[in-house]
Amino acid sequence: MAQVWDIILAGGGLANGLIALRLRQQRPELRVLLLEADSQPGGNHTWSFHQGDITPAQQQWIAPLVVHRWPGYDVRFPGLNRTLAGEYCSVTSARFAAVLTEAIGINLHTHAVITALTPESVTLVDGTQLQARAVIDGRGYTPDRHLTIGSQSFLGQQWNLSQPHGLTRPILMDARVDQQGGYRFVYTLPLSANELLIEDTHYLDAARLDLSAARHNIADYARQQGWCLESLVREEQGHLPIMLAGDFPAYWDARDKQPCSGLRAGLFHATTGYSLPHAVALADAIAASEDINAAALFSVIHLYALRQWYTQRFFRTLNRMLFLAGKPDRRWRVMQRFYTLNAGLIARFYAGQLTLVDKARILAGKPPVPVGEAILAILKLTPRLRAFHHE
Repeated sequence: MAQVWDIILAGGGLANGLIALRLRQQRPELRVLLLEADSQPGGNHTWSFHQGDITPAQQQWIAPLVVHRWPGYDVRFPGLNRTLAGEYCSVTSARFAAVLTEAIGINLHTHAVITALTPESVTLVDGTQLQARAVIDGRGYTPDRHLTIGSQSFLGQQWNLSQPHGLTRPILMDARVDQQGGYRFVYTLPLSANELLIEDTHYLDAARLDLSAARHNIADYARQQGWCLESLVREEQGHLPIMLAGDFPAYWDARDKQPCSGLRAGLFHATTGYSLPHAVALADAIAASEDINAAALFSVIHLYALRQWYTQRFFRTLNRMLFLAGKPDRRWRVMQRFYTLNAGLIARFYAGQLTLVDKARILAGKPPVPVGEAILAILKLTPRLRAFHHE
C-alpha cells in the first residue's frame, strides 16, 4: 500500500522550505515530504530582511539560516544620502539548502518534477503518484487575470575584488544612476572586506530586464565607485511581483481550494517585494494549526493572505505613483521624499505596519510627482485599472 504523507510541500523555495523547517521543529511527529525540481532547495537567491520585520521568537528560529548581519544600511539619491540604524540580515540559498537538507534528510526529494497536483495528491513526471492529507503548492508566482502587477526585476553579481571596497553597511538603494526609462537603483551588500553582491534593479511595467545591459550597468557602477572587480563568483536574477491593484478574493477563488504558499499565495510586501517575513509568519501559522488536512490548511492560509491584502492597500497606492504618475525618469523622487521621513516610520514601512498617522505623513506636503497624475494614480482612474473594484 502506498504511503500517505501528512503534508507534501510542492516546490522547495523559501516559503515551503521554511514550512518544512518549522514543522520539523514544532511538529516532528508529522510525515512531511518536500519535493524540489532542481538539484537542491532554494535555487540561487539571496533573501534579506530587517530585524524589525519579524518577531524576536521568529528571529530565533530562523537564526541558523542567517549568514550576514549589518548594524544599518544606506540609501543614496540625487538630493539625499542617509544612513539608517537597525539590523539588516541576509539568507543565502547555499546556507538555506544546507540547513534544510540536514533538518529533513531523506524526506527531501530533489529532481522531483511535478506534472499535476490537487489538494491531496501529486503526480511526478515519471508517473509516480503521491498522496497526502494536504498538498501545499509553493512553486512561485504565476500571472493571473485578477491581479495587475509590475515587476522589480534585477540581476545580481557576486564579485571578489582585488582591493577592499571600504563598505561597512549595505546600500539598499543608490538611485543616483541613469534611470533608463523607469525607477532604477543599484543594491549592494558587502559580504566581506573584498567581496560584494551588486544588483542592478529596475521597477518595470511589462518589459523584461535586458541582462546584457544589466551586466554593463554593474560594471559601470563598480568603476564609478572605484571598486576593482577581479573574479565573478556567481550571478542571480529575479522578477519580484509588485502589486498595483486587483480582485484578491477572486484570485483566491481561482485557487479552487488548493493550499498555496509564498508568491503563489500572493504573500509578499507589495512595494519592496520582500517575502521572507510573510513566509516566516505563514510557517508559524501552519505549524500551529490543530487540523492537518487540505481544507483546514487552505482556510489558515487563505485567511492570512486576505488579511495581508487589506493591510497592504496603502502600499498599492504608493506603487501606482511609482509606476503610473510622473515622467519615468523622475519617479525616483517618490522614494527620495519617503527616505526623508522619520526613521521609525521607515522601519514600520518595511515591516508592513504603517499607522494612519504614518500614511498621512507619507502623502502630506508637496507631492514628488505632478498633483494631477498623482491623484489619477491613487484613484486608479487609468484604463488599466478601471476594471478592478476591490481597491
